Amino acid sequence: MPDPQLVVGLGNPGPGYEPTRHNVGQAVVDRLARRLGGRLHALGPAWLAETAWAGHPVYLAKPTSFMNAVGADVAWLLRELALEPRALIIVYDDLDLPFGRVRIRHRGRHGGHRGVRSLLEALGTDAVRRVKVGIGRPATRGEIVEWVLTDFTTEERDALPEVLERAADAVLELAAHGQGGVSVL
Repeated sequence: MPDPQLVVGLGNPGPGYEPTRHNVGQAVVDRLARRLGGRLHALGPAWLAETAWAGHPVYLAKPTSFMNAVGADVAWLLRELALEPRALIIVYDDLDLPFGRVRIRHRGRHGGHRGVRSLLEALGTDAVRRVKVGIGRPATRGEIVEWVLTDFTTEERDALPEVLERAADAVLELAAHGQGGVSVL
């Protein structure tokens, strides 16, 4: 039987955060759950769906903790599902990519993303596969917190379904193949 995969969409809990740039990772997990026919149910500190893709069991998860403290929840999920960090794929927003750009990475540092930092510290490794979804950068550094916690513009919302589809495709590419390298979609 092929190795199971765990896909975690990073974001903040609650309906007030759902439409924000910071929650694009969870929006991708929602899209994957619909595409793969999975139903999210509560399991410990997350919402979890059990699905499959290309012969691989694929768990989809949305942690219920805030972004900056997500590491402990993801570590708990990995233990609960008896998975190693190499089975993990995280999906999250990236300020350093223009809006709509999707990038696959197989390892690396957190790049200033506090959720990713929390996760890498909790797991003790930077060898975590990731799908980064570009949200663009505000004009000044002082606007970053407000930027990630605000809704997308009208133009971005119009383009978002296609961006989420490409990000979901990237996750499924990793789940099916998990091969090295970096891709930009």
